[in-house]
Amino acid sequence: IMSEGAKEAKDEDPSTSKEAEGEEEQRTSRDEGKGKIQPEKRKTTGQSLVYTATEETLFPKQRAHPKTQSPSWVFGMNPALPVFSLQDHSQLVFLYATTNVGIIYNHTSNSQHILQGHSHPISCMCASEDRRWVATGDNGSASIVIIWDSYSGIPVRTLFDCHPAGGVVAMAFSSDAKLLVTLGGDDVQCVCIWDWTREAPKPLCCTELNPKHGFQACVTFKPNDSSQLLSSSKTHTLFYRRRPPDPTNSVRLADVSLRLSAFHCTKPQVITATDGSLVVWDVSEDLVERRCLPIDQIKILKLQQDPITVLTVTDGLIVTGDVRGQIHFYDENFLLLKWFNHFSQDTIVSISFSKECTEGYLKDCTLKAKPMIIRNFIMSTASSKILHVNTQTSFFHTLLHENYEPLHAVACHPRQAVVAMGNQRGILKIWDYNKKVSVGCKVYRSENQIQCVAFDPKGSYLAVGFKNGAVHILNSHTLQGDPEECFHCATDSIHLITFSSDSQYLATADEGKAVTVYRLKRRKGSPPQWTYLGRHGSHYKPIKDLLFGVHLDSTQPRLLSLGMDCRLVEYDLENSRVNKLLILSSERIEQSAVPLCMAWYPPLTAEQFLLVASDQYKLKLFNSTTKMCRKTLLGPAYGSPIKQIVVLPKSRDPEINTYNLAYITEDKVGLQILPLDGNPHKSNALICHPTGVSTLACSYDGRFVFTAGRNDCSALSWEINLNVLEAAAALGGEGMAPFYTLLDGGRDGRFHKEMEDFFYYCQMRHQGTNTMKKRQVSTKIPLLEIPFLMRAVGHYPTEQEIEDMQNEVKFSKYEETANYVTEIDLDEFIRLYINHRPAFGLSSSELVQAFHVLGKSDGTEQPVLRRQELVELLQVRGTLQASVSFHNCGESKHSPESAVPAEISVETFTDHILGLPLSVEQRSAWSSPPEQ
Repeated sequence: IMSEGAKEAKDEDPSTSKEAEGEEEQRTSRDEGKGKIQPEKRKTTGQSLVYTATEETLFPKQRAHPKTQSPSWVFGMNPALPVFSLQDHSQLVFLYATTNVGIIYNHTSNSQHILQGHSHPISCMCASEDRRWVATGDNGSASIVIIWDSYSGIPVRTLFDCHPAGGVVAMAFSSDAKLLVTLGGDDVQCVCIWDWTREAPKPLCCTELNPKHGFQACVTFKPNDSSQLLSSSKTHTLFYRRRPPDPTNSVRLADVSLRLSAFHCTKPQVITATDGSLVVWDVSEDLVERRCLPIDQIKILKLQQDPITVLTVTDGLIVTGDVRGQIHFYDENFLLLKWFNHFSQDTIVSISFSKECTEGYLKDCTLKAKPMIIRNFIMSTASSKILHVNTQTSFFHTLLHENYEPLHAVACHPRQAVVAMGNQRGILKIWDYNKKVSVGCKVYRSENQIQCVAFDPKGSYLAVGFKNGAVHILNSHTLQGDPEECFHCATDSIHLITFSSDSQYLATADEGKAVTVYRLKRRKGSPPQWTYLGRHGSHYKPIKDLLFGVHLDSTQPRLLSLGMDCRLVEYDLENSRVNKLLILSSERIEQSAVPLCMAWYPPLTAEQFLLVASDQYKLKLFNSTTKMCRKTLLGPAYGSPIKQIVVLPKSRDPEINTYNLAYITEDKVGLQILPLDGNPHKSNALICHPTGVSTLACSYDGRFVFTAGRNDCSALSWEINLNVLEAAAALGGEGMAPFYTLLDGGRDGRFHKEMEDFFYYCQMRHQGTNTMKKRQVSTKIPLLEIPFLMRAVGHYPTEQEIEDMQNEVKFSKYEETANYVTEIDLDEFIRLYINHRPAFGLSSSELVQAFHVLGKSDGTEQPVLRRQELVELLQVRGTLQASVSFHNCGESKHSPESAVPAEISVETFTDHILGLPLSVEQRSAWSSPPEQ
């Protein structure tokens, strides 16, 4: 049996054949044991998966649900969104949401099916009366609404940009599921009605609301009448009536100063909840035309003392939920029939009744004790608790209880399928991520606000860092700790915590820009105990990463910290004493970029490297001993820089013989194939937490990656599929093909041709432009020509960057051949150029900022530089002579001063001196100072 909406969707599905329509005729066999009619198995060849889906499709009873979704599991929920009961008898299935995904959870089999498709946080959900169709909407700048088939989990329709300014705040299906109403969150709200079963790009009708009615936050259709709707704000309830003959195709409304409303189940009335009372008003036929409500049509009924938070109507009953967790059932005349008050003392957010009727009946609480039927229901509370209530037995059990608090701490056990999570309420939970069950929990009453957690490499200890600066070291199995191993050495929040590879040292970094080290001290006749070693304020800007390693040719641990002050600090653990943490070295590794995170590069070469990511979308390899920059590479560029990286354990799959890197950006999680070479096709990323990712952790076997959101209070488990990543990289091409696509116009474009011309001109320049000797034709140029060629093609590196480029080429084969590389060919130069140039080209805002700092106003509020000042600045940097020489075809007698005007503006410098084309937007941007 299909709903009307499903029939319309079937009509629009081209894959549905006449044969399929014939097979839709009832071919049933009666299950005499259960007394249910069940459809026989049908051929699926040529049929739509949505058309053939049944209630058993998504979570079959005979086999486990295949892990085809990404992410593989979601920890947490958003208590502000409603919960919907989808199945209740043979399987207990319900729908809830968190962050940007919806979750269909089967409590019977402990399985999740994740509805993934939103790039912004989900702001509202609704379900059809038959629970076959569910809809999710978000509130992003390019908001969308997705309608899903709950039987198969397949999205059947997406409404793009239905409320582009403010997103969707509420929506509802009509009783026959053919229509969907959406309510926008714009400054001027709009109500739209969509016939989602047809491929119409625009709604059937829509209307704008007057802001004086307040911000409307919910909307609903009248049962069995899709021509009437209600929406509510804190101060007003709006009644809508849609009339097909209306030539303007708009919705007309009448306003009433009421709130939290619903249609009466049998009478032409609207019910409104205000605190503990219900306001009942009659809906006359001429209400829309009169646009007013006579006072004699309003009744106020004081039913209870506690404020009502949920108002719904089902099976001729009026149901309310309140702030104390009580649920009351009233008949159509508002007589109390039944109540439940022993489930929860928490505020009720939503109540969803099962679509299946229960067996048997209850007796109401009136003197006549009349029989009544109440369906089983699911309720959710403000504390992220979901309960199922069996109305026949009054038995209830908790289906889900998540703590809705910001989550900053996630760490994986090094040897077991266990992950630890800590939130801002001080709740530390241990999960078995294979069985999807909680195996341990500890609640901190006094410390609370867990910021970071870490297992030691042996899996014996679990360290917990708190916002108040405390550090607790626990037994990872019992979650118990010695009081003497609870340290309060800092007053600032601990945001980084890590163990050494031999589990002998523990280091923390706090917001006070200091590093603290603890040491495991062994005593004869007693178990080892953690003691304080020392603390050092080694950075003058926030510390971004903290990393233990091992010294070359030894097993002694080494500790490094990386700060926003661009300094890489190494600590002398061997010579440090109690209360005296020594620094071994402190080196500046960046000039303009800000380093954000680091990791040890896997042993892909004989040389040991430290991998550092910066805010300029670059990945750099530094020699672990000399700290020399040995390679600069273009990193993943997915909207924001990398903020944390983890090298995954090598895959056990013999077909995948590569190392891989997992990383997070501001809102995404991604994978990168190693070794790094700058090929953008070797990385990918997906939105995981639209409001921000706080941390990243990897399972010990490299099968799962866990991410934690900050404000969405959830954590996601991602199952890694390296075959897909390898296939995507292969589709990008081999050799130089991916790098040619990063050049303007590709290999056959004008820019590549200019690079070839400049490359061969460098050969002539190196041999002398005025020589009469025989030319030595070669495919390579000396390393000394690299800076001139870089400037010729529009990239102006600093002297430090030039040195890094030359060292990168010079030492590229030293470990293999013990010889320096002194020349570079064109393809190698193209790789070098793509990896070293700015990821998004020359920034106009940076040039404007520089001119406002260095220059003076010319009377038109545009900053200018005097010729002598600019020449002096550029000649000191070694850039002006090279750029002028190339733009004047190598005329060696041409002086820089004669090529530069007396006063230079931003436009003159960019267009005439650097030779870079300007867009209309850039030209208009020069005239105004940058935002500070």
